[in-house]
Amino acid sequence: MTRYIVQRAIQALPVLLISSIGIFLIVHLVPGDPALVIAGPDATPEAVASVRTNLGLDEPLWNQFFVWLGNVFTGDFGTSYISNLAVSELIASRLPATVQLAVAALLISVVLGFLGGVLAAVFESRPIDWMISSTSAVSIAVPEFWVGILLILGGALYLGILPPGGYVSFAEDPLQAASFILLPALALSVNTAAVLARFMRSSMLEVFGEDYIRTAEAKGVRPHLVVTQHVLRNALIPVLTILGIQFGRLLGGSIVIETVFAWPGIGRLLVDSISNRDYSVVQGVMLLLVVIFVVINLIVDLLYGAVDPRVRLLTGRST
Repeated sequence: MTRYIVQRAIQALPVLLISSIGIFLIVHLVPGDPALVIAGPDATPEAVASVRTNLGLDEPLWNQFFVWLGNVFTGDFGTSYISNLAVSELIASRLPATVQLAVAALLISVVLGFLGGVLAAVFESRPIDWMISSTSAVSIAVPEFWVGILLILGGALYLGILPPGGYVSFAEDPLQAASFILLPALALSVNTAAVLARFMRSSMLEVFGEDYIRTAEAKGVRPHLVVTQHVLRNALIPVLTILGIQFGRLLGGSIVIETVFAWPGIGRLLVDSISNRDYSVVQGVMLLLVVIFVVINLIVDLLYGAVDPRVRLLTGRST
């Protein structure tokens, strides 16, 4: 298993390298000049050129890339052009809020998605299946920011039971933090819960059609035992991949929700940095999101072995 982990980590290196090149090029192709933003709209061309030289932006693009990449390997993501703070410090100060939001949204998604998928599969072609399938289809199509606005209008402004935005750490006040995180987590979880429900339903229906399930039913095994001990365990294999991908999406895709609910996470940091042409921060945040996706995919592969013993045998055979 150790050799398998090392092999997967080595395979991830080309992905990270290609992603870093893409991130660097995309950021520098965005219209706008950070030197002009820093110097101000009334700055003279000489002052703008001086700022550009101090930032190293007058160097060839390939040279800027290799300097940035070399610093990244040493753990230095650069310094913010605007706040003059280390990018790693800015990310570290914003990451806990995003992780809290993503984890809360994932928990809600897992409960709603798994429950909806199981019920839809068990009661296939019945009203409950039609209701869950229709709801999930609509939920996938609805934009998350629109759901967030509706939740603010209904839960915060109309009912007045939850705050419309803001952030409190769970370490400071767990109850107040839960009240602040509930609405953005619900808005962020709608799409993921719908995706999980659809995949869980299709995966369970596929397992229901297997010969060993029909054998278990023919032997008189109780229906709930067939579902819990045979169907669910085998149906989780493909769903784990979707769950891992969706968690990465929640971490990286919370940009709009963080903006709607004034949530101080890395998504909002990314939006502010793009507006200010703060290249170092944008590159650092986007590279972090790529690393998160790669790590999550590795964790999902390892979880396969915990769910399906056949995967453990294959990985052990490969080592």
